[in-house]
Amino acid sequence: MGSIGLEITDGVALLTVDAPEVRNGLTPAMGRELAAACDAVDADRSVGAAVVRGAAGTFCSGADRRTWNPGADQAEDTAFRDTGAVYGAFRRVGTLAVPTVAAVRGAAVGAGINLMLATDLRVVARDARLIAGFLRIGLHPGGGFFTIAARTAGREAASALGLFGEEIDGARAAELGLAWRAVDDAEVEDTALALAAVPARDPDLAREAVRSFRTETGPPGLPWDAAVEFERATQMWSQRRRADREENR
Repeated sequence: MGSIGLEITDGVALLTVDAPEVRNGLTPAMGRELAAACDAVDADRSVGAAVVRGAAGTFCSGADRRTWNPGADQAEDTAFRDTGAVYGAFRRVGTLAVPTVAAVRGAAVGAGINLMLATDLRVVARDARLIAGFLRIGLHPGGGFFTIAARTAGREAASALGLFGEEIDGARAAELGLAWRAVDDAEVEDTALALAAVPARDPDLAREAVRSFRTETGPPGLPWDAAVEFERATQMWSQRRRADREENR
């Protein structure tokens, strides 16, 4: 009932949400599997970047309703833990030790939007459909949607998507800052992999840089003067390492 694929090539980890029969809807088991895959990526010091995608031309349709009944008692212990496993997977992607890119084709709906927003950067198909959709089905947003949407594209976009049920395509997502680039559907994954290849060339540096990026940009972010001091030691490390490498050529 769905799985998470992990492939590592040239320092890039490719994480695939694979449940095409339900457009890659997430189950609690898949959430736990995704978290475990992230642990494996972090443990492999040869990995310098990760790309998150969905199988069969779509990103993620949200929660797999075959294993989730929104009308049931969500405070019951098993249900509470299962929902937490899905939410925890978003957070685990967001705390990967390497820079992350989402390759978004087809649709990203509900939990799929959260998974997309958990990454550091997004490449989307121009015709991708991005729908938070929570209020449309009588549910309050979950998974920290408002925080991760607002930090990516601001209060207005988070409001339109989360409160007013607006649907946008990939081209509009790029205009709003929800995505770095909108490209033709056939180019999405190659574009994401090409972006990931840059930090993947130097995994140690990539891991230090993304730690600084997330600490400084927040939420909450750091004041400029604090950011200068926060970066300084790691920048000195990278300068010394570069000099040592040049001497040893």
